[in-house]
Amino acid sequence: MSMQPMEPVEVPAKAARVAKATFPKGSWAIRLRDELGALF
Repeated sequence: MSMQPMEPVEVPAKAARVAKATFPKGSWAIRLRDELGALF
């Protein structure tokens, strides 16, 4: 069994708004996703 390449998945707009409202200064997970994008 091996991993198959996948297309990057975009964060839904509503989920992004909720995350920014919940963590106005960001969180390590949000910053990591913002910096690494598809790698994370």
